[in-house]
Amino acid sequence: MPVYRDEAVVLRTHKLGEADRIVTMLTRQHGKVRAVAKGVRRTASKFGARLEPFMVADVQLWEGRTLDVITQAESLGSYGTLITDDYGSYTAASVMVETADRVTESEGSLQQYLLLVGALRSLSRREHAPTLTLDSYLLRALSVAGWAPTFTDCARCATVGPHHSIVVQLGGVVCDSCAPPGAPKVDAATIGLLGALVEGDWPTAEAASESTRSKASGIVAAYAQWHLERGLRSLPHVSRESS
Repeated sequence: MPVYRDEAVVLRTHKLGEADRIVTMLTRQHGKVRAVAKGVRRTASKFGARLEPFMVADVQLWEGRTLDVITQAESLGSYGTLITDDYGSYTAASVMVETADRVTESEGSLQQYLLLVGALRSLSRREHAPTLTLDSYLLRALSVAGWAPTFTDCARCATVGPHHSIVVQLGGVVCDSCAPPGAPKVDAATIGLLGALVEGDWPTAEAASESTRSKASGIVAAYAQWHLERGLRSLPHVSRESS
């Protein structure tokens, strides 16, 4: 069986038998990989600790018929402990890894990998409010996956904005002519925040009021769940206290 190495971020784990664990990872070069970590539940080993959710590691694997086998793991980013120590960061990170799991397959995406690692690193360092980091990650991950929203020109006819109606099913803001009856009107501050989150304009994002952040989060959640076609299980648990 061939051996290969790659960088990986751990998305989730499941128990297997008495001592093993199945680890689902998003790798830099091989896409999403499910592999067995043998014996990691017998002792509190450093090997097992490097393969917990939100951790980034350099892993060596044996290629198997159905599941690969992890033979080595060296830590590259010990974000797990720092993230789980803060509830807001933990709930945000849980949504991120669930989203990454949903938008990536075996062929993978270097952009999705780098985006997730950067977002987890930012959470662990408390660079921004967790909900701002989460909302920015969701919009960017969906953009990379082919569902880029527009918060400037009309998503339907491309009429130059600004516009004040948002329809998530159509891809963002729409002009008055394209807006269906009853389409919600959104204030300029919220639309401005959504645009800043897509662009990574953190000074603008952090200057937004609590009310504006809350409205933007609702729109981001609706947009994500519409395009992913079913709900994100982790999303209802996200803490909004530090947003």
